[in-house]
Amino acid sequence: METTLILNANIVNEGKVFQGDVFLKGSRIEAVGKDLASRKADRVIDADGLYLLPGVIDDQVHFREPGLTHKGNIYSEARAAVAGGVTSYMEMPNTNPPTFTQELLEEKYSIAARTSLANYSFFMGAANDNLEEVMKTDITRVCGLKIFMGSSTGNLLVDDPHTLENFFSRFPSLIAAHCEDEATIRRNTEAFREKYGEDVPIESHALIRSHDACLISSSFAVDLAKKHGTRFHVLHISTAAETKLFDNSIPLEKKKITAEACVHHLWFNDSYYKELGTLIKWNPAIKTANDQKQILEAVLDDRIDVIATDHAPHTLEEKKNKYFKAPSGGPLIQHSLVAMLEFYHQKKIKLETVVQKMSHNPAIAFQIAERGFIREGYFADLVLVDLDQPWSVSKDNILAHCGWSPFQGVTFKSKVISTFVSGHLTYDKGQFDESVKGQRLLFSRN
Repeated sequence: METTLILNANIVNEGKVFQGDVFLKGSRIEAVGKDLASRKADRVIDADGLYLLPGVIDDQVHFREPGLTHKGNIYSEARAAVAGGVTSYMEMPNTNPPTFTQELLEEKYSIAARTSLANYSFFMGAANDNLEEVMKTDITRVCGLKIFMGSSTGNLLVDDPHTLENFFSRFPSLIAAHCEDEATIRRNTEAFREKYGEDVPIESHALIRSHDACLISSSFAVDLAKKHGTRFHVLHISTAAETKLFDNSIPLEKKKITAEACVHHLWFNDSYYKELGTLIKWNPAIKTANDQKQILEAVLDDRIDVIATDHAPHTLEEKKNKYFKAPSGGPLIQHSLVAMLEFYHQKKIKLETVVQKMSHNPAIAFQIAERGFIREGYFADLVLVDLDQPWSVSKDNILAHCGWSPFQGVTFKSKVISTFVSGHLTYDKGQFDESVKGQRLLFSRN
């Protein structure tokens, strides 16, 4: 087995920052200490001045394969992920066809086994008519069940109350949900269409997909989870009011209801619509500066447990349509870690907290086996970062298949230098070694 010795790194792990060495053997971390320099290794990396973090685990991405590969695919988006320090991801079921059967779910795992440079898991998708198929899911090998409890297309919207009761009462593991109230959104859409016709200004997006739409749906879902004792994870919180739904009085390991914030809701607010337009059209919508501020506060005080991306690429041609025709979503996974490190430079968040929310907590919340920490015996999913190597996002260095980013033109102070995926040096100083693919995530669940 190949061995790697990382020396003199500033290790950020489990609430501490300390200088030390890490010895990798095969896919695992064999030793963490301060006196490992005498060990012989196939590869020695002097990480003096660099910071060694556990690899980021992104619990919400849309990689578009199968069926929507003109926007992105598992290979291209996982490649962008590892370049950004993301070593594991959990991908959503709104592909074409949607992931509503065990057969379709396993087809995605097969594609990832052949092509994904990062570790991977895929959500089973809920529909109004596939409960029995969902109940066949192996919860030790699948991250969870995704329910779209808000506007979507086709059969992806689950709005039947009896069906929702069955999912929340019967599914034996984690349910993750997109929460926006469909009736509220439809009423708001009709009102704005009546006022503007087809020329609704993008600034109206946060008023159509409103605060009320989010809070009504999230509150309903949280109440449903409490009623049935469901392990429930609310995705992409976008309003200040929703943050009050969540508890910080108990440790994450004991929480039944958890929440996620996304990078775009932390970075942008509705003042950015004027400059970026539909490029920052997401569902749920980017809202006010006060929402942005209070979401970060909820991250810091542990009401919100996880930071993710909701990476959802579309082509630039698709995004540059008028309001109703421009799809929601955008590419973020290559820049999520450096964006959060920018908040560290701005003294808004500690390094230890970035690691907690992007690496430790996803592993805890989803019960991922032996990942998310720099621990002896754990898989060596690691990222080396230079906190003082500024670089600017440009079309030439964007790796997402769609070829654009809402961060284009932004200069970040920090840069990802190297990324190890299950012990393999997959990305190093701009170069990829694609000879070894990522692994399927496993889950420590009964």
